[in-house]
Amino acid sequence: MASKVTIQDIADALGISRNTVSKAINNTGILADTTKEKVIHKAIEMGYKQFSYANVPYHTKPAPITVSVGNRKIALFTTCFLGNLHFSSSMLDKFYLEMSQLGYSLTMHMVSVSEVSSMQLPASFHKEDTAAIICFEMFDPAYSRMICGLDIPVLFVDSPVEGLADPLKADRLYMENTSSIFILVNEMVRRNKSRIGFIGEYLHCQSFFERYTAYRNAMYMLSLPCLDKYCMIENKKQPEPPSSDDYREYLLGQFQQLDTLPDVFICANDFVAIDVLHVFQSLHISVPEDVYLCGFDDSPEAKVLSPSLTTVHIHSQIMGITATRMLMSRIKEPSLNYRTVYTETSPVFRHSTNDGI
Repeated sequence: MASKVTIQDIADALGISRNTVSKAINNTGILADTTKEKVIHKAIEMGYKQFSYANVPYHTKPAPITVSVGNRKIALFTTCFLGNLHFSSSMLDKFYLEMSQLGYSLTMHMVSVSEVSSMQLPASFHKEDTAAIICFEMFDPAYSRMICGLDIPVLFVDSPVEGLADPLKADRLYMENTSSIFILVNEMVRRNKSRIGFIGEYLHCQSFFERYTAYRNAMYMLSLPCLDKYCMIENKKQPEPPSSDDYREYLLGQFQQLDTLPDVFICANDFVAIDVLHVFQSLHISVPEDVYLCGFDDSPEAKVLSPSLTTVHIHSQIMGITATRMLMSRIKEPSLNYRTVYTETSPVFRHSTNDGI
């Protein structure tokens, strides 16, 4: 039996450092897109465990790699690499296992920025042998509607913000975004932390929008003000999609305008919270001493940050099972009314809110 491929094996094959490979695979740090794609391509080629279900990135355009289980294929569309710090990675593992046991294979199609802007499908995608499409990180409204018009069953795991146009003609699966935010706000107020802010682009996706709305509703129900200066809900405005550095620059400008900090910042997800911590370090702001910080998603990195991050755990296994059931029922009964399903989430309290210290 061949030995398991490691990050070091990939680094040796490419003649680069192990750290560079780790950054590319886990989607952390700053790397050139060409370097990241070269690493991902090599990882898939060598059979690295995280890519057992994936085809190579869109630049190379080969025929998708699939598990040979007949002619039935589920196409996964995404605009970003789903590294193992993203909740979707563990959900996908469960989804892939469930679908393969039902006789379906899974192909991955990375949708580039240019393909989104030109409304083109990935060259690796073949409609004629696709039973259904599952979408991750597909938040462009026009492109999402185009996918829904292919006359193929479609499931969105999260989606563009609903309510700004007609509903998507597709099923939608979300993590439950409201109750855990209410619990976080209530618990902070119970601790006499009543000045609470929110950080995250609220129109980035439906989940961000629901988390921001839940925060505002909780504050309203507790008769607490939502001060605009504590709600950092935008990003830099520029022609190209903002990078992580651009977002941190936006946050830096927002923090520098504050005369006082709130007691707590609730972030739209853990990656936003990580950006906030990075900016706080440059401003010599300490968490939790100067301000409490909360995230959402419970990414693996949330546990090892310093301080470890209070967040909301997404039960990715049940999301994978639910995605399987939703797609299978849609394949069998295409005329079903479209459904929106939420799966349970749970708050997790750690050092960033002075817990467990």
